[in-house]
Amino acid sequence: MSSRARLALCAWAATLMAACALLPLVDPATWIVEAAALLGIQSCVGVATRRVPLARPVTVAAQALVALMLLTLLFARRQALGGVLPGPQAFQHFADLLRQGSDDIARYAVPAPMESDGIRLMVLGGVLLIGLLVDTLAVTFRSAAPAGLPLLALYSIAAGLSDGSGGWAWFLIAAAGYLMLLLAEGRERLSQWGRVFGAAPRVPGGPPGPLAPVRTGRRIGAVALGIALAVPMLPLPAIQGGLLDGARTGVGTGTGGGGTISAVNPLVSLRDSLKQDEDRTVLTLRTTSANLSNLYLRIVSLDEFDGTTWKPAKRRITAVPDTLPTPPGLSADVLRATVRTRVSAADWYAQDWLPMPYPPSAVQVGGNWRYEPVGMTLVGDHGQTTRGATYEVTSLDVQPTAEQLADAPKPPAGLLREYTKVPGSLPPVVASTARVVTSGAASDYERAVKLQDYFAINGGFQYDTDVEVGSGTDAIATFLRDKQGFCVHFSFAMAAMARTLGIPARVAVGFAPGSPQADGTVAVSLKDAHAWPELYFAGVGWTRFEPTPNRGTTPSYTVPQAPGNSDPELPRPTRSAGVDAAPSATGSASCDARDKHLDLCAGALPLNPSDKGGSGVPWWGFLGWTLLGLALVGVPLLPMLWRFRRRTVLLASAQHAPDAAGAAARVPESGRDGAESAGGQQTAAGPEGTAAPQSAAHVLAVWRELTDTAWDYGIAPDDALTPRGAAERIVRLGQLDEQAAGAARRVAGAVEQVLFAPRPQARPGLADDVRRVRVALRKGASRTTRLRAVVAPRSAIRAVWDVTDRWRAARARWTARWTALLRRPSGQNG
Repeated sequence: MSSRARLALCAWAATLMAACALLPLVDPATWIVEAAALLGIQSCVGVATRRVPLARPVTVAAQALVALMLLTLLFARRQALGGVLPGPQAFQHFADLLRQGSDDIARYAVPAPMESDGIRLMVLGGVLLIGLLVDTLAVTFRSAAPAGLPLLALYSIAAGLSDGSGGWAWFLIAAAGYLMLLLAEGRERLSQWGRVFGAAPRVPGGPPGPLAPVRTGRRIGAVALGIALAVPMLPLPAIQGGLLDGARTGVGTGTGGGGTISAVNPLVSLRDSLKQDEDRTVLTLRTTSANLSNLYLRIVSLDEFDGTTWKPAKRRITAVPDTLPTPPGLSADVLRATVRTRVSAADWYAQDWLPMPYPPSAVQVGGNWRYEPVGMTLVGDHGQTTRGATYEVTSLDVQPTAEQLADAPKPPAGLLREYTKVPGSLPPVVASTARVVTSGAASDYERAVKLQDYFAINGGFQYDTDVEVGSGTDAIATFLRDKQGFCVHFSFAMAAMARTLGIPARVAVGFAPGSPQADGTVAVSLKDAHAWPELYFAGVGWTRFEPTPNRGTTPSYTVPQAPGNSDPELPRPTRSAGVDAAPSATGSASCDARDKHLDLCAGALPLNPSDKGGSGVPWWGFLGWTLLGLALVGVPLLPMLWRFRRRTVLLASAQHAPDAAGAAARVPESGRDGAESAGGQQTAAGPEGTAAPQSAAHVLAVWRELTDTAWDYGIAPDDALTPRGAAERIVRLGQLDEQAAGAARRVAGAVEQVLFAPRPQARPGLADDVRRVRVALRKGASRTTRLRAVVAPRSAIRAVWDVTDRWRAARARWTARWTALLRRPSGQNG
């Protein structure tokens, strides 16, 4: 193996060793094998192009092109030309996958599922990109030290996203790969000066000899690695906060077999659903509930409030149990009824979270679904969505009385602390308004009812989806002043005001009760998308309130004189004609600029979901498509590659021509007797008949390169001319300057020396003369001629002639052998 190939192998290994830091982040870890194969193909392309050799930018471009084709084959073969050549549709598909990967990264916690095509593209594409940078710096440009920067970037990203477990081991592996790359480069540089030497032998009784540079480098690297591992263990002051530290925050431990999941904010898509002109059916229900007005379908709860918006917290997820636990806080003396609901989702509706009545007690659903215990919700895993799904939910219709809610004891301290957090940036008017509205209330229940009535009945608020309500921390204050908004603003404001009063509160997102159909089903449409506040009361649990006027249904336990919700006439579902209107400014209230920048405002109610089907390729198909792609790219470049290789070989052989010619000139006269070339031209021969013919071969090879170069630039060879005449023709037609013309004449003179002179004289610098002529021809040619001379050289036809000549010679040999075999007498043995 050559030193350059060994260096490329070390660059491949160093990239893979740094990529090992990503192993804890993605599951399963078998992706590292796929990454090793893709990175190996990319490295082999670099080895092949450098051997031709090609210009450095061309080598990097070839590697990048092959890497892009490999990614196209894996992820966008249906959108590509021939399955491997990316076009506009393939690049658009890549953009969609990267967007999907960003959503999945925001939604999933460590370890994220590798089955997500978006995450898979980001991981494999990132490793290929880092590998290309490392190979380019360390091998193509022979500078291994800067190659540590992309390796450090890869490790830093992995370390920033991981939970810190085993970080020292991944650093040790990555650092060992980088040191191995540095040592390989040092060995490659030393080999240019000759054999890599070892330490000087120690003289008996004397001082030890100097250490070899390679051995010294190993010792320095080992010491540096030890320091790098030891320093982080010292009791140094810790730096808290920062981007990476913030990435690890969130509710829940994030441990356990299920991992954790961070839900995306669904409120922007809720707004988009309400502004659709066409009211499309999302879900179709069949239920045993006798009171459809309470059949809210809950998607997810928003329990983190930063003063600007509400958003879901990062939660632990587990396998879906056969029977879900009793909802937190629900005591046995609260009246409840069991409801069974069968839900069918539309084929176009792809929702990551499963819409269900709250609280569910059992769910029968097929596919990869996981359970989030705090919110009692189901979330799709490994790309699972509700598209076309049919499932059955057994839920509880909890029917508390006003007395039970009013007599509720104080909530647990942990829950109270978590769900009454209010940021300091919240305008004071929110808390002051809450105190004024609820003045005179004797319990949290009475305060909650007064807040609901303030928004829905007596506060002068209007439901309007075409209203500007401001942005940032003043959004709620603006809403309280202007008193116009829709469900997002009402639920946000009531939940925030409840928290200022010490009542645990969160916001739920889902669907309000749908419309009964003639066939006994219930149709839930896009316009039923809704948000409402949930307040916690010990003994009852999370309890729904409805502050939005003309939307949803008013809970019976908040209606005066109503002992319960057993009377089906009390809760009357109402629908507003203004529901069809389009909200215009709710984005500012539901999603701030930071969430938009982090892409956390994606759709819980997507209208145009993308297909997340798998794109796995069997190994034989992958190999076949890879070979086909390499053929499609390599075949058009074969003339150029062959010409570059031939030029390198011919000019390299000229370096030995002066020595061979000089050796031939020193051979005695007796050593040249009888040496003749084809056509009667005499050539010099050494004592064994090798030195002078070798000199002639080198000089003639240089002459061939000169004439082929002129041919590439439009000056076809004329075999009828002598070497001197051919050189003059090249000088005339190529309009060479005096320096280049002299170089062409010197090469022609060397050819005449080896062909005709009785004692050839050494002519050094012939290869430089040919390069000088090529530069002059290129300078005087047009842009089209220069491009053709590189991409489609005319002299490349010699490759076809060589193959034809070899085929004819081989056929002649086989014909002669068969003829001799057939003419041999039958009794004669070979």
